[in-house]
Amino acid sequence: MRIVAKGLFMSASPTKKPTNLSLDQALLKEAKGLGVNLSRAAETGLRRAVANVKAEQWKRDNAHAMKSSNKWVNEHGLPLNKYRQF
Repeated sequence: MRIVAKGLFMSASPTKKPTNLSLDQALLKEAKGLGVNLSRAAETGLRRAVANVKAEQWKRDNAHAMKSSNKWVNEHGLPLNKYRQF
């Protein structure tokens, strides 16, 4: 089973699909010279990009709820504030 850290990927033996990419020639040459696994690097970068877009989408989708919650806390204080020990 293959598990990548930080919640970016949780799956046992994913199905791979050959894909063509257009990459900066100088960057590609440098990466190959350094022994970078191009497929793994592209996958990692793509996972991060997808996670970032999903996070931004979640923020947009939930902006109203967050604003409403913050407004309530500003008006009434934290619901369990009296139990805080700091």
